[in-house]
Formats: sequence, C-alpha cells, structure tokens
Amino acid sequence: MRLSVVIPFYNEQDQVRSTISAVCAVLNGLSHDYELILVDDGSADETWKVILEVSGIIRRDDASEHKGTIRGIGFSRNFGKEAAICAGLHTADCDAAIVMDGDLQHPPEHIPYMVSVWESGEADVVEGVKSSRSNDSMIQRMNAFLFYKLFGKAAGYDLQNASDYKLLDRKVLDEWRRLGEHDTFFRGLSAWLGFRRKTFNFIVPPRNKGKSKWSSEKLFRLSITAMTSFSSLPLQLITLLGLVFLAFSAVLAVQTLIRWFTGTAADGFTTVILLILFTGGAVMISLGLIGIYVSRIFAEVKGRPRYIVSKQTENVSE
Repeated sequence: MRLSVVIPFYNEQDQVRSTISAVCAVLNGLSHDYELILVDDGSADETWKVILEVSGIIRRDDASEHKGTIRGIGFSRNFGKEAAICAGLHTADCDAAIVMDGDLQHPPEHIPYMVSVWESGEADVVEGVKSSRSNDSMIQRMNAFLFYKLFGKAAGYDLQNASDYKLLDRKVLDEWRRLGEHDTFFRGLSAWLGFRRKTFNFIVPPRNKGKSKWSSEKLFRLSITAMTSFSSLPLQLITLLGLVFLAFSAVLAVQTLIRWFTGTAADGFTTVILLILFTGGAVMISLGLIGIYVSRIFAEVKGRPRYIVSKQTENVSE
C-alpha cells in the first residue's frame, strides 16, 4: 500500500527541513511505501532551492523494507494554496493521499491514526477538525465562525473548524480529479464528493518559524470563491431585496396618498434624497453580486489552467 503526502509551501525556506524531518519520522514508522509531494507555490525566497536540497534526505532503519521518495513541483508564479493542493493531488501515485500544511500546524503524529482508520475500511475520507483556534486573534475567530455559519446555511455543508488536513482514498482521489472548475475550495469540494467519512480532533500548535501567509485580502477572496462556488443564495437575496423594496414602496405610497388627501403632506426633499441613496446602494450591491458570478463564469469559460508547473525534481529515494 502506497501513501502520498501532499505539502504546499509558499515562502517557507526556513520551515521546509523541519517539516520534512517531522513527517518522515512518522512515516518511517509505518509499513507503507510513501512519497512526499512538495509543491512550491511560486515562492519569492529560497524555498525551491531547499526542496532540491532535501530531496535526497530520507533516512530510516536498515531493516525497513518500505521505501520513501520525494517529488518537488515548482509553479511559474504564485497561484495560491488551492492550486497547489490540486497540483499535488493530480500528481499523486498512491492508494491514499494525505494533504497537510507545510508549517506543521497539522501535527504529523496523527497520520498513523488516519492510516489505521482508512486501512480498517471505516472511512474513505479521514479529516482533521480543529478542536481549538487559540492561536487566532478574536477577530480571526469571529470571522471564521461567521463565514462557516453563512457557508453552512448557503451550501448545506457544516465546515465549522474544518481543515485541509485530510486522507483521501484512491477512489475519492479519482473523483476529485474529474472536477473541472478553475477556482477550487478544497474543504467544500471534499465534502461535496461525499463517501464515508470520519473525523478526529487536533490542536493547532503555534508556528515555530515564520508567519502565516494568509492576508485578510486572500482570506476574503477565498471566502467569495467558496460561497459562489457552492450556492446561488446571494443571487436569490437580490430577489428578496427587490420584494422588500416593493413592499416598502407600497406602504410608502399609501401613506403619501393619505397625507395628500388630508392636506398634511410635508414639503422638502429630505425623504426623496434618503430614498434615492438607499435605493441606489441596494442596486449597486445587487450589481456587485451579479458581477461576482459573471466574473466566475468568465474565468471558467476562458479555460486557462489552474496552475503552471515551471520546474520539477526527479523522484529521489534513499
């Protein structure tokens, strides 16, 4: 049985060696052949150079019969973590693939449990759920809570505290490879695929080196991609907003006519100005929502690749 471990990196030159060492230490204790697929997401530092250097550093017991390999994939530019995960999963040659972050905030010591659950036949997907977000700020936790609540209502999938730390059986991996959309949301698409699933809780440890590469802008863009990929509810909200305005207009029309007939109608433009501003704001928001969906259609019909691989390493084994 062969395992593939997909690990994306972006500007993590100081972290790569620690991650490889920790992951290999765990995998060497399993009776499986394995490969590490290290995806450099267009890093601007020396991440790719370090990946080349560590490609031959897999050490194990001489008595061990299984074998590990390292494969490096480098993008022509930064395409994002979701694209890096796609590249790793499309490259994987395995019976089961494990996806984990490169900063060791997905503790490798859970891998034996994931593999044991998969081998027992209990589940086709084994996924980690964060039991604590203590490393996040209060604002980050509130934003995450709000997003996953909205996503759950809109798309029907409860991803609260979900993570990208997952094991996928080969048949799940094959179905993943059939998905054709350009912009992906791995957590959501993994849930959409279905199959038998089992979760486990893990505590997110603090980063030992570097800092998170997720800016507020990147997180916002990922949230927009996730929501619009799985639900048309925002478009339906435009219809709801129109109905609310229609009802409000009807009430206002009745009130205005009553005041006109009774001679108590007020002069001035304040009410008119406020109504125009309110209506104009609602129209612009509606156009913005429509624009988001149109831009997604535009991106899909162009048919551009999710990523471009500019360099690769050969499979390197001990």
